[in-house]
Amino acid sequence: MTIAVMLEQSGVLTLLGMGIVFGFLAIMIICIDTLGKVIHAFGLDEDVRQAPVSAAPPVMVSRTSNDAVITAVITAAVTEYRKTYS
Repeated sequence: MTIAVMLEQSGVLTLLGMGIVFGFLAIMIICIDTLGKVIHAFGLDEDVRQAPVSAAPPVMVSRTSNDAVITAVITAAVTEYRKTYS
């Protein structure tokens, strides 16, 4: 068996394998799309259409208190770093 014959066979096998994978992926996409349309047609996706209900209203945090917390955290980290690596 010559190098040319082996390269030809490997090329054919590569193209065949890639073709099979591409065909499988195409079939899978078509099945998923069809299933999505069937689910939507029967109205089984109602939970997607309904808006989520939150238990509590969002908490508003003032920017000044948030800045103070961030400053305190950064200061503590710098102090710890200086104690450890100085």
